Amino acid sequence: MDIQAELKKCDESMKKAVEHVERDFETIHTGKASPSMVENVMVEAYGTNSRLRDIAAITTPDPSTIRVQPWDKSILKDVEKAILAANIGFTPVVMGEAVRCPVPALSGERRAELAKICHEMAETGRVRIRNLRREAIDAVKKMQKSGIATEDEAKKFEKDVQTLTDKNIALINSALEDKEADLKKV
Repeated sequence: MDIQAELKKCDESMKKAVEHVERDFETIHTGKASPSMVENVMVEAYGTNSRLRDIAAITTPDPSTIRVQPWDKSILKDVEKAILAANIGFTPVVMGEAVRCPVPALSGERRAELAKICHEMAETGRVRIRNLRREAIDAVKKMQKSGIATEDEAKKFEKDVQTLTDKNIALINSALEDKEADLKKV
């Protein structure tokens, strides 16, 4: 493996870490209904566990309601039970052929709790990126010891990896600021 391949691998891993943090942020609800709040709820139907998004249409008819319409009407009660069991903060109601989930408004205290959770998610992402930086630098140091890379190449690589690290940590910080702004909107 050469230095450029190592840099590319490091860049891709860091991008995945940022995407992971952004996906985690989507699961935090800001008082505004979003299908991502329930799409990964596991529903026991037909003797197996399935994600809600795989067995139903999930829509948001208005900013404070999530509507879940299963493809098969016979599992409405299973969907309702699964959303309740997921303990995500809403009480589903079966209405006709769909399950409606009114999204409650957030209290100031709950907003502060959610902001704290977002900070922890962001810090986990930043730690992951710093670990990837360390792993990449260690790999290049090994290449240098075995004669595959020169000292100058290793120093340039360290600089490039630090630039990638700074860029990706800035992306996480920016996503955190956006999420906090969403949480502060009433």
